[in-house]
Formats: sequence, C-alpha cells, structure tokens
Amino acid sequence: MLRSNCCISIRPCTAKQPSFHRLQHSISSSLSSGRITLHGGDGSVSSSRVRDLVFVVNPQGANGRTAKEWKKLLPYLRSRLGEDCNIKESLTSGPSHAIDITREAIRDGADAVIAVGGDGTLHEVVNGFFWEGKPVSNLNGEASHSAALGLIPLGTGSDFARTFGWKNDPCEAVERIAKGVRSRVDVGVIDHEGSDLHYFINVADVHLSAKAGFYASKYKKFGSLCYVIGALQAFMGHHNRDMRIKVNGGEWEIYPQVTALCVGNAKYFGGGMKITPNAVPGNGNLEVVVLQDFKWYDFILKLHKLYNGTHLSVNNVSSTSVQSIEIEEVSESGSIYVQSDGEHLGFLPRKFQVLPGAIDMIS
Repeated sequence: MLRSNCCISIRPCTAKQPSFHRLQHSISSSLSSGRITLHGGDGSVSSSRVRDLVFVVNPQGANGRTAKEWKKLLPYLRSRLGEDCNIKESLTSGPSHAIDITREAIRDGADAVIAVGGDGTLHEVVNGFFWEGKPVSNLNGEASHSAALGLIPLGTGSDFARTFGWKNDPCEAVERIAKGVRSRVDVGVIDHEGSDLHYFINVADVHLSAKAGFYASKYKKFGSLCYVIGALQAFMGHHNRDMRIKVNGGEWEIYPQVTALCVGNAKYFGGGMKITPNAVPGNGNLEVVVLQDFKWYDFILKLHKLYNGTHLSVNNVSSTSVQSIEIEEVSESGSIYVQSDGEHLGFLPRKFQVLPGAIDMIS
C-alpha cells in the first residue's frame, strides 16, 4: 500500500505554469463518482459521463522503480478518482508497445491516455496520438470528443515535467488527473525522406548531444549518472562538423563547426539541463539553440550555465525561434546522430517543424 504520508498530505502543484492555449471549456470532476461534466463558456452543462482513463506503464522504467511505485500508487489512484471511473492499466512489454497501446485506446474512445514513466514512455505515447501523418481519432465518430494526454513522471530524467514545474511526485500527478484541466500543447514532427514521420514533445537534438544520449541509454542502471557517462563516451573521437541549415523554408546557410544543435518544444533535457530556456510548449514555435566550435573543456567550464539556462550569452552559442528547420551535414558523411526525447532516430539529414496546439494535455 502507498504510505499514508504520501496519500493524505496532498498539495496541488504551485509552480508557475508556462503560457499555452486553454480550452474554452473546463472539466469538473465528481471525485466520488468519477464522472465528468463539460461546461460551455456560458456555464451550461453539455454532457455528463464516466471517464475512461488508460494508464500506460513502463515497468522497466528507472531500473524497475516505475513498476514498484505504480503498484504503491494504484490503490490510492482508484480511491481518489472514484469507483465509477474506468481505469485501465496497460503494461508495456518492449520498445514501441506504448505507441500501439495509445492508438488502440484513442480509437476505443478513451478520455485520456496517461504515460506512467519517464520521457521515453511519454515520447512513445505522444507518437501513439498520430498515425500516417494524421491525429488518431476514435472510431465512434464523436467529433467533439478527443483524448487528452496525461503524465505521471516516474522515470530517470522526467525532463518534460520540469518545464511545468512538476515534481516526480505521483500524488501530485493524480491531483492533476482528478481535476482534469486540459491545455493545448504543441508537438514537434521530424521528417526524413523515405521514412515515417516521427513526433516529439520535449527536445530533439543533433550531433554531440544526440550521440551522448545514445550512449546514455546504455547506462540507465546508473540513474542520472548515465548522462555524464554518455557525454564522456560521446566526446571520444568527437569532431565538430559544418552544417547547412534552412529556417522556415528560406535560404540555406552554412553553420561552421557545429558541436550540437537542439530543437526545443520544452526547456530541459539530459537530466535537468535547461538547454532551450526560451521554449514554451504552446506558443506555436520551436526554439533552436546551436553550439559551435566547443571543445571538451568548454563544457566543463560552462556546464553550470547549460544547467541553469544562462548559456545563451556565451560566445559561439546562438538561439532562434522557428516554425521549421532543415539540417544537413555539408560533407554528407551520414554519421551525425539525431535523437528526440532521448530516443535515437538515426542520422542527418532531417527536417523539424512544429504542429501548434496538436494535443490536449492534462495540466
């Protein structure tokens, strides 16, 4: 059972929220019954029904800690959301399984799909909201009904949650789900000729940081230390590369000696590094931060700035707000890593663009 000091002393998250699009209706929940009532702008009641909630749990997350925390949380979650609330737990069995679970849940008319785990689980759930370049819709044909995205952050990094000031506190997350307030958030999409579209909600990145993330994924058993180990391994044999970049469909420009390039829909990656500090996941833009001609000692000397988000004032660091950006390596070696939300996607070239207000999120 969940410890009483966790379940009884619940405080709503008071951290300052970033600005993003609010829906024109609110969702009030009867916690004793698990029913929701939609109120229009004039206060009128439009419908009342039982909520169908699907919780996608990665039992292997955080070296198995996610599964343990979920088992502790489940009895409290059921009591908090109400006996009449339809709660379904779906445990993932391997890579991409969360994508399939999410698509099936949305097609079956789920009110919300909640990712339980870290950024990797959230990443897959977000991708499950889309199919063949379009949003997945429920098979009942209810145009007014759309599934919301929820999050109980229990992973190693949980970087996306940091943008909203959310802690790795499952009870606070249940409070958000109980209240059911929805907000529109943007989603990034990555395009590569000959491949399916890929979606991200946090940060996508290129070259050194993406390579570090690739190696870090092999050391998750060390917790947050995996990011340090991954970075050290990525530095071995690293060379800055010249890149061609096109912003918002404009002209190609050469960016010499690129060390890393990050495309942020949200602010944090790599276990708390505030890499794209001006990103807001609801303003219709992506923030692009480019680090050029960095040496290994630059990271050591400026690491604190990267973590607190003050690195934009450093020499050889630039930032811009975009709706789309295309990136190619000048030498076309095919060896420049690309990742999104900590998931390895392959190598350049790639096109990144934003889908404004693409998903309703429980916030």
